[in-house]
Amino acid sequence: MFIDEAKIRVKAGNGGNGCMAFRREKYVPRGGPSGGDGGRGGDVIMEASQSHNTLIHFRFNPEHEAQRGRHGEGSNCTGKEGYDVVLKVPVGLIVYDFETSEKIHDFTHEGERFVVARGGRGGRGNARFTSSTHQAPREHEDGKPGEEKILRLELKLLADVGLVGYPNVGKSTLISRISAARPKIADYPFTTLEPNLGLVAVGERYTPEEVSFVVADIPGLIEGAHEGAGLGTQFLRHIERTRVLAHLVDVSDASGRPDPVKDVEVIKGELASFGAHLEDKPVMMVASKLDAVNPDKLAKLKRYCKKHKLELFEISAVTGAGIEALKFAMAKKVEEARKVQATELATAEDAEVH
Repeated sequence: MFIDEAKIRVKAGNGGNGCMAFRREKYVPRGGPSGGDGGRGGDVIMEASQSHNTLIHFRFNPEHEAQRGRHGEGSNCTGKEGYDVVLKVPVGLIVYDFETSEKIHDFTHEGERFVVARGGRGGRGNARFTSSTHQAPREHEDGKPGEEKILRLELKLLADVGLVGYPNVGKSTLISRISAARPKIADYPFTTLEPNLGLVAVGERYTPEEVSFVVADIPGLIEGAHEGAGLGTQFLRHIERTRVLAHLVDVSDASGRPDPVKDVEVIKGELASFGAHLEDKPVMMVASKLDAVNPDKLAKLKRYCKKHKLELFEISAVTGAGIEALKFAMAKKVEEARKVQATELATAEDAEVH
């Protein structure tokens, strides 16, 4: 089950109370105060992990509480600190405050850690309040409460290439051919009900070493998706972070849609209506189902791509025709996009320094 949204409650541990105690030892005539401090409460920490790609473990377990600190004890013994709770989360998770909708943190790489709720400080024992004029203090402090928050978790998958298009244009078949992903493939609309990720490795054609990139198969869009038609915009957030879009268009007669150009315009309109600048991403046009091609449809799509200066790749995921050329082209586009992103980050860092 693919879950990409969840609401959870996190509670950090309370600090332990400070102790009020006095030394009463046989050979210590003037013992004095000996109350120790309370221990600090445990934190609630989130850690990004590549082994998690869904929020299902939060949907059915929404309460997470760290251990409280132990109270201080006599003989100046400080209470033990509470244990932290570490929550493993997928890379690509965004954490929001449920009450204010403020973005708290965005997890972008493996092993990244962030404290979402801090434990309370332990209270001071009465030994802390000793002074030259106040030698037998009876004051002591209670521990501070740990932070408690209600969080909204939203997952946006991280992928280099996003496959978009109408339902049943061959996206799932393509990702099964170019990667080890094995999505469900069937001859009916909306076979794909959740995004699928596949890792693609390409040889040494464009770079001196092997290039690998992640491809995301996004459930099909239809006209009116931004208003909730079909699966709506439920999964469009997962291509917000993709570097390149591969737009698949069915050029056979299997879809029952006579105009491939209209199909392209409809999907472009839905991407633009989503409002996350998806229409500005680099696009590769892919004519799919070449094994059952309608020549008129293919010719019309070629004219459209030529007019708009779009690169068109003709493939058949069934026979494998054109697949290798598409993989190398994807690798080249991804490498170009990565270089542009690296340059932008370096420029931004230089601007911060100066």
